[in-house]
Order: sequence, then C-alpha cells, then structure tokens
Amino acid sequence: MNLIDHLDHLVLTCVDPVATERFYVDVLGMQLETFGEGRKAFRFGNQKINLHVRGKEFEPKAHLPAPGALDLCFMAAVPLEQVIERLQQRQWPIIEGPVLRTGATQKIRSVYVRDPDLNLIEISEPA
Repeated sequence: MNLIDHLDHLVLTCVDPVATERFYVDVLGMQLETFGEGRKAFRFGNQKINLHVRGKEFEPKAHLPAPGALDLCFMAAVPLEQVIERLQQRQWPIIEGPVLRTGATQKIRSVYVRDPDLNLIEISEPA
C-alpha cells in the first residue's frame, strides 16, 4: 500500500533571498507567492518551494537547514531547447548537458545549472 501520493512543497534555505527570487522567478519562470506573515514561496504546477533565509528559518524546520545542500530535478513544461534558450537569454550558465538520465518514471534528457546558493538544479524533458 502506498501511503504517499505526491510532493506538495519543499523548503529551500537560502542566504540571499533577492538573488534566490530572481533565479526561481525570472530565470525558471516560477510564480512568486506571499503567504502567512510575509513568507515567500515559488509556485509551479501543483507544487511550491517555500523559502527560508539562513538564520531566520520558520519553525518547525529541518534539523540542519543548509543553503546549497539540495539536488532537485524539475520536469520542464516546454521543450528542453526552449529552457536552454531562456537560460542563455538570462545569462545563466549550464554546467552540464543536455544529457540522458533516468527519471522517476521514464528516461529523461536534462541540463544542469546551479542556483545562487549552489544547489544543483536539473531541468528535464522526457527522452
């Protein structure tokens, strides 16, 4: 029996919230959402990334919240060529790819970038 259906949100701890917002909103095209007592999140599809700033995290939080500790893979809503074009327009360096990888449900074609905190961000399309 599966107890878990899908991921609702995850929490990203950053050092510079302005640079982080620029990356996730301007570069990746996520929607900025403000909720609660001025908290911020980046919404995409039916999920979101809640933002914590190092040293000002909301409770409860991870045992060791750390900027740069994540390795995330996002499935693109557009062809990977359009993702690459947007990254180039925003002058955001691709550190690897396109390369073939194995995703959760199928083979994928991916590019890799780093966000402002050096988290590894993989952006993929079905292969």
